[in-house]
Amino acid sequence: MKFNRESAKTESRQRLIDAATEAFMEEGYSASIDRIAERAGVARQTVYNQFLDKKDLFSEVANRAADTILVPLDGDGTDIRTQLIQLGVGLRQRILGDEGVAIFRTLIAEAPRLPALAQAFFEKGPGRTLVRLTSFIDRAMDDRKLRRDDPQFAAEMLISMLDGFENSRRMLGVSTFPSDEEQNRITQIVDAFLRAYAPERT
Repeated sequence: MKFNRESAKTESRQRLIDAATEAFMEEGYSASIDRIAERAGVARQTVYNQFLDKKDLFSEVANRAADTILVPLDGDGTDIRTQLIQLGVGLRQRILGDEGVAIFRTLIAEAPRLPALAQAFFEKGPGRTLVRLTSFIDRAMDDRKLRRDDPQFAAEMLISMLDGFENSRRMLGVSTFPSDEEQNRITQIVDAFLRAYAPERT
C-alpha cells in the first residue's frame, strides 16, 4: 500500500511538472496555479501538497529544462569533427527547440526578480555544457588535434557560433533558419571552428 501511495505521488508530481512546463511556455511566469492544476487534472491543493509555491514549481521546471540542455561528449574514439557536429545537432535541438526557447524567454523575463533561480539554471545547464566542452577541447589540444590556446575561450566561441544569431531569431519570433538546411549550417560552423584551431604544422 505504501508503494502504491508513493508511486501515485510521484506520478502526480510528474504530471504537475509537465502541466507547468506547458503553462509557462504558453503564458510565462504569470500562469496561475489554478490553470496548472487544471491542466494536470488535479485539485489546487494537490499542487501545494507537492510544491511550496509557484516559485518552487517553476524551479523544478527550470531544473528539468537545464537537464535537457546537457549534451554528451564521450571521447569514444570518433573523430573530433564528427563529435563536434553531433554536439552541434544536440545543442541546437535543445536550445533552439520550442520548449528551450519558451523556457529561456520566461527565465530572462524573471531573472531580475528571481536571480538565484536564473543562476542555478545557468550553472546546471549551459554552465555544465561549457565545462564539458572546455574539457573536451583541452584534451584535443593536448593530443594535438587542435592548436593549443585557451580551451574555455574556444568552447565559448563554438557555443556562440552554434547558438548566437539563430537564438536571436528564435527569441524575437522572426523567421528561422530553414530546417532542411540545419545539418549543413552546423557542419559549416564546425568546419570554420576547426580551421580556426587547426594544429600548427611542424
